[in-house]
Amino acid sequence: MDINISWYKEEQVNRTIKNLRQRNMDGFFVNDDNELKELLKQLIDENSVVGVGDSMTLFETGVIDFLREGNYAFLDKYRESITSEEKKSIYMQNFSADTFMCSTNALTESGELYNIDGNGSRVAPMIYGPKQVILVTGTNKIVKDIEEAERRVRNYAAPIDAKRLGKDTPCAKLGYCVDCKSPNRICNDFTIIRGQFVEGRIKVIIVGKQLGY
Repeated sequence: MDINISWYKEEQVNRTIKNLRQRNMDGFFVNDDNELKELLKQLIDENSVVGVGDSMTLFETGVIDFLREGNYAFLDKYRESITSEEKKSIYMQNFSADTFMCSTNALTESGELYNIDGNGSRVAPMIYGPKQVILVTGTNKIVKDIEEAERRVRNYAAPIDAKRLGKDTPCAKLGYCVDCKSPNRICNDFTIIRGQFVEGRIKVIIVGKQLGY
């Protein structure tokens, strides 16, 4: 990578982490997947209960396999042959998990977390319940402000995710949001997290590469 681009991204990450900490959330930077897993070993106690929300990032970084193979009570919503009732049960168990993991749709440089969800099973535990929330995100999801975050999610992340999920929605055909009324829309719950009462409950790990949508 060009040295000047590297400098720009480093300064952007540093600003973001500083502002996360001013909002009572922890921020970390790791260079790659190996450093990410070493950090997770420090942050997640063995034998503790760990749940996850929908996230391509957790698959891309190998976190799902890390949790499956580690000494954790992993609430594995992705396990083979899981029933819809079992998955619903896991969604409820996530609220009392020791750690809940997912990614974020966008992260502003001022330390705000912007997310859109279909049924709330990902954003709800981020807001309340689990003792610890760990969000893993690539540098590609850092944006200037909430306005840019919404544009990014509506017109990039959501259409791609709807396409991946095979949803019959306008965005999956057009490639951008028209704020549809489709019963299949995945953009039902819009959340902005601007801080935490419990210091460090939310931890954001920024990985130095592009991840997810």
